[in-house]
This record gives sequence, C-alpha cells and structure tokens, in this order.
Amino acid sequence: MSGIVAGKHRAQRKSGGVGLFLRRWAANPLQMGSIVPSSPALGRRIAALVERGPDEVVVELGAGTGAVSRALLAGGVPPERLVVVEIVPEMARHLARALPGVTVIEGDAFALAEALPAALHGRVGTVVCGIPLVLLPTARQRAFVEAVEAVAPGRGFLLYTYCVTSPLPCRTLGLSGRREGFTPLNLPPASVWRYGKAG
Repeated sequence: MSGIVAGKHRAQRKSGGVGLFLRRWAANPLQMGSIVPSSPALGRRIAALVERGPDEVVVELGAGTGAVSRALLAGGVPPERLVVVEIVPEMARHLARALPGVTVIEGDAFALAEALPAALHGRVGTVVCGIPLVLLPTARQRAFVEAVEAVAPGRGFLLYTYCVTSPLPCRTLGLSGRREGFTPLNLPPASVWRYGKAG
C-alpha cells in the first residue's frame, strides 16, 4: 500500500538535499542512476517538454531530492497539479517537506495503478521518469511501460538519461522513441527521450 502525503507542509529549508542524495547513492547506486542530483539546466529542459491540459496533472517518478520537481514548478506546473512518486521513504518525507502544495506519494512506480489515486487515472498529461531504466532487464522495462499506460493511456512518458542512444529497446517494447533534448551542462551530460506506444 502506498503512503500518500498531500503536500501541505511548509518548506522548512531550501536545501537540495545533497547529503540525503549521497547517502542514498552510497546505499543503492543503481537505484539512483547518477552520483549527483540533476542540474537546473536539465530540469529546465524537461519542464519545457511537459504537456498538460488544464485539468491534468504531471506525474514525476523517482524524484530523488526534488531537483527536477522544482524545475517543473518553476516552469509553470502549479503545485496542486504536480504528483511526485518516490519509493524511498526518507526521500519521500524530504520531498513532502521541500515541496509545499505538491502531492508526494511514497510508492512504487512499477505499480502506478495502485500508487496513484483512482481519480487521477486518465488525467495525466505527462509522466516524467528519472529512474535508470536502462539498467533494468527487459521484463522490468516492459512492466514500467505497462504501469504508465495503465494510468496515462496513450500519453507515453519522458525519460531523462545519460545515454546518447535510446536507453530502451523500442522495437522489443512496442515503443516509438525520439530524443527531444540534450543538456551538455549536466554532470554527466543528459538526454531527454519521449516514448509512446508504437503504431
């Protein structure tokens, strides 16, 4: 069962949570995917690619310490229209404190139908993913694609990654994919890919 925290907390500090990020990276580097949080330049690039109707939400998966979340807010996503899903309890608590007004869900991105409130199913404009999917076996990648499709049918997702070529095997997963952004100022340089169901 996922824990849902409606983001009504006041931000206690504006720290990016670098210490928390490094502790989580040391505990599980494959879960984090990078040794440093995402840069503001990458966050701005992702925010510029977000699509959302007036009644739709943006769902961010694997938000970490909230670097991309803050960029989405700065890029015009209203706090009440941003839903952040984070599986690590300590990071979910940090995000709930750091992102007032944002809905933070402590839950599993691979079980989005259970994690996301039913009222939001079909009302997702863009899913943004920071999970290092390239490191996962094909079966897990397919499970992720199906999890997104369950709550955002036909919408696909944005994936930021450190791969220049597609980090996902599109043909195998039945996806179309295109690189829509490249940010050399990120450490390491990052790409933003948009994926959707093929055909």
